[in-house]
Order: sequence, then C-alpha cells, then structure tokens
Amino acid sequence: MGDDNVVARLGSLKALLGIVAGAGASYGIYKLVFGRAGDGGVNRKKSAKSVTIQPGSLMAKVSGFKVVSKSYNLGPSADTESSDIHTKSAASLEPRHLSMLLSLLQSSPNLEERRKVLVTLGNAAAFTVNQDLLREFGGLHVIAGSLSDPSPEIRVQTLNALNNLSMNIRNQEQLKIYVPSVMQMIEMSPVNSDLQLAALRLLTNLSVTDKHQHLMKNSITLLLSLLVVSNEVLQIQVLKVLVNLSSNPDLMDDIVQAQAPASLILLFDGCTSTTVLLRLVCFVGNLRAWRPSAQVAEALRRRQDSLYCVLLDSSSQLHRKLPLLLSHPDEEVKLQVARLLT
Repeated sequence: MGDDNVVARLGSLKALLGIVAGAGASYGIYKLVFGRAGDGGVNRKKSAKSVTIQPGSLMAKVSGFKVVSKSYNLGPSADTESSDIHTKSAASLEPRHLSMLLSLLQSSPNLEERRKVLVTLGNAAAFTVNQDLLREFGGLHVIAGSLSDPSPEIRVQTLNALNNLSMNIRNQEQLKIYVPSVMQMIEMSPVNSDLQLAALRLLTNLSVTDKHQHLMKNSITLLLSLLVVSNEVLQIQVLKVLVNLSSNPDLMDDIVQAQAPASLILLFDGCTSTTVLLRLVCFVGNLRAWRPSAQVAEALRRRQDSLYCVLLDSSSQLHRKLPLLLSHPDEEVKLQVARLLT
C-alpha cells in the first residue's frame, strides 16, 4: 500500500472525527463532589437493535457516515466518499475502522484529536460486536494506556470508553489489572471532578460479580470517606460499589474491619436523598447478614473507628437512628427499614 493511500485513509478518519466534534456532543460528562474526610451492576449488553439513536446526537452524526471506501486501496475519491451519508447504524462500522482509530490514538500528538478518537471508540463500544472486536485487536490495553495521560479530559474519556467495554464479561478479564490505577485516580483527583464519577462507574461494572471484587477490598475506607463528603450523584455511585462488595461473604471481614468516619451515621436521616437512603439501608442489610463469632466481635469492638463499631455494634447510634426512619415520607424507605428492624 502506497504512502498516498495511507494519507488518504488517515484523512478520511480525521474527516469522521471532525464530524463527531461538530456534533457538539461529549460522551459521559458528569459532575460530583469529593473530598477526603476522616447495585449498580453491569449494564446490559447493547446491540444495534436495542439502541435508540436520538436525532441530532453524536451517534446520529456518526451513524451512516461512510468512513472509508469498501477497499483498503483508497483512491483520490476517498475523502468525497467519506462524506456520504447513508442509513446504516453506527454498529456497522467495519473492523478496519476500529483498527484505524486505535492506531491514531497511539500515534497522534494532538490532544484534541485523541479526545475525539476516544469519544468515537466509546460510542462504538456501546455495541457488543465492537466490544469483542476491540478486545481481539488488543484495543483494551491501547485505550487503557490513556489512563496516564496528563490531560484530565483524556482520562475521563478513557474511563468512559472502558466503562462501555466493561459491560462485556470477557473484557473484564483484561480490564481488572487497571483497578489499582482507577482507585488511585479516585483518591488523587480534584474535588468535584468528572474523573471520580467516571472511575466509580467503571468500578461498579467490575464489581457486579464476585470474580474481581477482591481487588477493591483495600479501598473500603476510601469509599466510605467519599460517601460522607460527596454530593448525591457521587454518593449513589459509591453505594453501588459498596452494595456489590458487601454482597460477597468472603469480603465481609475486610469490610467490617475497615476504618469508617463517625459521620457516616449522619446519613441515616430524613434529610438524606431517598435514593441514597435506600441504598444505605441495603448496604446495612448486607452487613447485618454477617454473623461474627464472639471472639471476632470482641476484637472489633477494640477498634472504635471500624465500620463494625460505627454501624453494627450494640453501641452504634444506628440503633437509635433507624426507628426514626419509620416515619419517613417514602413508603419504600419505611418498608426497607422495617425489614431491618425485624
């Protein structure tokens, strides 16, 4: 293949990315509050038939866009063909298009161009067929390489793409090695950063089964600290991870021994968001299903800052707080609290 053909192919790909940028859409931008103080689950695999493409959205701009001609031997008309609009779905992007995107992600020195590539790959990864193809191309590690990019926006878009890829159970086998990096990103990211929420969304998917949950057991204190200082959006995501982890009996010893902020008890209040409160009650229900031996319980009582003392021990203020929630205006909250008390 000649140099002119390579240039033409890359020119076609950049034309696609220009259209994506022109759509004025960005994949997965979220706001949250975070500070250090003291069920989620895997989304269902998506297919082309199950995705509704909204008019004017980034997906609508990409769908039907002919990226390259049907042959690798692209002639001078490649750019003209790439601008044609067809009625095919974005899921019908061919394998070579994904390969070109991965190559450009690795080779481009331009930050904005890499961001556009990640947005495009993230949207492509919403489809099961592309989740498999990207894994087979070695694309998961290529994309994850951008987790260390100096740009926060690049890291956010990387996490968004990995989140979609993690909806595929086979992909999780490769993505699990990045759990420590994602945890560190949560800990080190600025207050209110999109990075923290994007990272937690990825961890929610990776913690939906008990296969990789053990990789997060040393971060329970970090998650509990986030819970007491963050806003509702982040609290919900933190609790999704905690509920997933607390459903695993093999992790319970690690969870109840974790250091917990005393202010955690303040969340069990009528002023707390109903959505957050329901997940908190679910978390406590999982914890109460664990029954320590008398010897273990006595050892835990010596650690006054442990989650056991804060939420489970007979001296915990939770025993006083829970009955007050029986007068909560939400019926589901009252029902779940009543179950805890019986």
